[in-house]
Amino acid sequence: MRTVGWNILTFAFALTSAQGPKECSSPLEYPNIRLSSRYSSRNKFSSGEKVYYNCAEDFTPSTGSRAAECKGGTWTRLTLKCEKKTCGYANDLLHGQLHYEGNSYIGEKVYATCNEGYTLKGPKYMICQVSGWIGEFPTCEEGETTCSTPAVTNSVERAVVVSEYRVGETVSFTCQQGFSLDGAQQIKCGSDGQWQPEPPKCLLSLEKTPSAGNETGGCGVPQNVQNSNANLADKYITMTSFPSGDKVYYTCDVGYTPVGGSKVRFCRNGKWTPLRLKCERKSCGSAGEIENGRFVYSGAEFGDTATAICDEGYILVGQARRNCMSNGWDGRIPVCEAVDCDVPPVVKNAEIKGPHEPPYTYRTAIRYHCRVGTLIGQKEIWCTENGTWSTPPACHEITCRPPNVPNAFWMRSQNRFFRPQDTISIDCKRGYTMNGPNSITCHIDGQWYPRLPECRRSSRRQSHRRG
Repeated sequence: MRTVGWNILTFAFALTSAQGPKECSSPLEYPNIRLSSRYSSRNKFSSGEKVYYNCAEDFTPSTGSRAAECKGGTWTRLTLKCEKKTCGYANDLLHGQLHYEGNSYIGEKVYATCNEGYTLKGPKYMICQVSGWIGEFPTCEEGETTCSTPAVTNSVERAVVVSEYRVGETVSFTCQQGFSLDGAQQIKCGSDGQWQPEPPKCLLSLEKTPSAGNETGGCGVPQNVQNSNANLADKYITMTSFPSGDKVYYTCDVGYTPVGGSKVRFCRNGKWTPLRLKCERKSCGSAGEIENGRFVYSGAEFGDTATAICDEGYILVGQARRNCMSNGWDGRIPVCEAVDCDVPPVVKNAEIKGPHEPPYTYRTAIRYHCRVGTLIGQKEIWCTENGTWSTPPACHEITCRPPNVPNAFWMRSQNRFFRPQDTISIDCKRGYTMNGPNSITCHIDGQWYPRLPECRRSSRRQSHRRG
């Protein structure tokens, strides 16, 4: 029985060993976090293998690691935390204030107002995008805001004509006989120097035009409203008359989107009601995230552009510019690929120390060691940002000639040449005295250091004393 039990245990162990480490299925998904695209096509991962996550668009990492590891068939818990991107503080507005729509998150606006006695110049607001606050920064210039005199053709002239109106002042209009008012009868000078609402029009009254069929109060073709960025819907363009009570619809121009007001105008008593539709340029949002690069924006609304720029040591693959169209950014997100250098240059009489196989990416460094001769130049070269190697060194065989010291002798006299770092000792012949160093070394420049000595003939007195 003990033998049978042992055999069963051994078989179970062998079966477990044959199965090997457990694999993991597709990595887990997290809110506001995206798995790197390089893993999207895989559904099996080996034990010990890691995958990496990135924050979703409009979010930025705050804490934690981007990696998760497959262990025993289960993914480790991802610690990466992503928070919504914010543009932060936009700056101080001299002689005015900035009013934030929220917490300066992507897509939110900051509005500008000026103090009393100052006039706003530039846009009324800026928008927070991935690259920061988009739009020209407003300014407040000294001087009271005024509105110029509104001109409405075919209206009854006012008894007193004023060249400028102060903020808050109003003007009322009455059309001449035979014309009907299209728009608000009374308008007001706004704090931005613009009339609110915009001045009306006096259109030819259709009540007295039998051809228009408005004996019953019908209307003719409605006129487009200037600066509204909206047009009459296509189905009404070919129509020339409309009965009283009828209505027409307007649509925003290409690249614009409705942000308020009604799309409808009604024919009432021979005239069309004012168009209340408000259209603003469509926002394309972020043009995308580029690993090892970024987009530089002229803006993020219809007609704006985003240009891709790679980090140092990376080259752009794909179209650099994307255009904000009516249906979003055109084209595709380009890629920033690491610069590769060719095989390192061969240096005669030298051997390479470092990576011996490609790829040689940006900033990869290798070293040269001279087998013969002396290294001249930098012993280390690196792959530069434009895909070329920095200047390689050379191995020159530098030697020193035998020291020509008259009346002297030295060891290794049989050598015709000496290499750098070779040291010899010099002695003067009998009857001569040395002036200078008796030990000299061959230097890298092919010269003896510190210098060659001299052997001078000894005086008779010195010779006598020695005797």
